[in-house]
Amino acid sequence: MNTPDDQTARPEKTPAVAPPQPELPPAVAPPRPESESLEPRLRRLSRRDFACAGAAALAGLAGWRWLVTRSTEDELPWPLRRALEFDELLARGIFRASRRSPEFPRSAARMPRVNGSIGLDLGLDLSAWRLQVVRAAGDHARRSFTLDDIKALPRVEMTTELRCIEGWSTVAHWAGTRLSDLAAVTGSATRSGRPADPVGNADDLLGYAALETPDREYYVGLDMASALHPQTLLCYEMGGQPLTPDHGAPLRLVIPVKYGIKSLKQIGTIRFTDRRPTDYWAERGYDWYAGH
Repeated sequence: MNTPDDQTARPEKTPAVAPPQPELPPAVAPPRPESESLEPRLRRLSRRDFACAGAAALAGLAGWRWLVTRSTEDELPWPLRRALEFDELLARGIFRASRRSPEFPRSAARMPRVNGSIGLDLGLDLSAWRLQVVRAAGDHARRSFTLDDIKALPRVEMTTELRCIEGWSTVAHWAGTRLSDLAAVTGSATRSGRPADPVGNADDLLGYAALETPDREYYVGLDMASALHPQTLLCYEMGGQPLTPDHGAPLRLVIPVKYGIKSLKQIGTIRFTDRRPTDYWAERGYDWYAGH
């Protein structure tokens, strides 16, 4: 039996050698003291940033002073008015009668808030009200319609979004007749007095429709393509009920392809014309076209 005394001699132990420490790469080398690196950088950045900010501020101020000293058109400096007109050209170029605003389930409808009362006569005698339709061409024919006359035209219902140019919107349910159906009955949208045919005889169409309240205090202008759009309604019901006076009784415009400033309440006169109509809010610095 082997014992520890019988084992072969063990080699002497060599002293342990510590492994070499890897050098830190330059990217993670210990930073220099803050006083040696950060402060000069901050001073350099501060000078550069202040110079850039100052130049930008001066350029912005100069641009603003130039803008506000330009002559105005309808309460808007002419460069901004030109920009709105350019937007209108683009919008007209892509507009299609087949392009419809989104429609929603009737269950999504709510009662829109009352927003604006310019031109509204809340005490209007609805039995005495008449809608005047004028063709400002040819024989300048004028026709008068009662609310029952309007209701005798094909009825259309839709649930669409009323979008305000202020930024809020409401989905509402509307009922009425298409403005295009009224135009077809009267022949008022064409030079010849015949029903409008935008596809087969576009040259016969007049260029615009103008609407105003009975007292003429509020008025809007529409391009003819938008006026004859299939979702442009002469509306006499909202939410399944007759319009209330503050929502434009007895008849209002609903035009989902435009902002709400075009949806004139309490219509008194509709005039079809080749002359671009005045528009209440366009005269006060807003976009005449007002599409979205």
